[in-house]
Amino acid sequence: MFLHDKKLLHEVSVERPNPQYAALLQEQLGGANGELKAAMQYLSQSFRVKEPKIKDLFLDIAAEELSHMEMVGQTINLLNGHELGYDQVKVGEIETMTMTGLTPGLFNASGYSWTADYVSVTGDLPADLLSNIASEQRAKVMYEYLHRQIEDKKVRETITFLLEREEAHNALFREAFESVREDGSNLDYGTSEAASLYYDLSKPDSEKNPAQIKPNPPSFQNPLQ
Repeated sequence: MFLHDKKLLHEVSVERPNPQYAALLQEQLGGANGELKAAMQYLSQSFRVKEPKIKDLFLDIAAEELSHMEMVGQTINLLNGHELGYDQVKVGEIETMTMTGLTPGLFNASGYSWTADYVSVTGDLPADLLSNIASEQRAKVMYEYLHRQIEDKKVRETITFLLEREEAHNALFREAFESVREDGSNLDYGTSEAASLYYDLSKPDSEKNPAQIKPNPPSFQNPLQ
C-alpha cells in the first residue's frame, strides 16, 4: 500500500520561467534514465525478492523515486509558466507540451513516450542489483549534465538534492550486492580455471597464443575449494 503525503520530499521553486530547460528536464521525468523508470524497475523487481530486508529496500527506494518524479514534474510546471514559450525552445521538443496543455508528460526530451522497455528485471537478485547500481549511476550522470545547463540557483538546488539522493541509492544497492555473494548467479563465479584468466589481447605474443594472465583471485573464490 502506498500513501500520498501532499508535502514534497524536498520543496522546489524557480527564479523565473524557462521553457527551454523544462523541455530538457523532461528527460528525467519520462526518459530511459528518469525517475519513472527507476520507480517501476525497483517496484517490479521487488515482487520476486524473498529476502525481507532487500525487498523493503527495493520498495522504499521505488517509493522515493515516485516522490522524485513528483518533484521533477512540479519543477517542469514552474519552468513552463502559464504560456507556451515556443520561441524560447531551441533544443528539445515542444510539440508534445502543446498537446498536453503544458502538463508534464510521460515522455523524454525528444517527445518519445515512456516505455516499459526501459525497465530491467531478471529475477536474479545479483543481476538486478547490478542493474540498479548502473541505473543510479546513469541517473547521477544525467543530473550532472542538467546541472551544468542551468544558472537558476533554485533549480540547481533541486537538481543537487536529486543528484545526492541518487548517490545515496547507489551506495545502498552496492551494500546490498555485497550481502548476496552466495546468492543466485554469484554462486557460479570462480568455479573453474576459465573464471580466473584474463586474456591480454592488447599485447598478444607474436609467437604464441595471446598471453594468459592470472589476475588477483576474486574474493568470490570457487565455493568447492
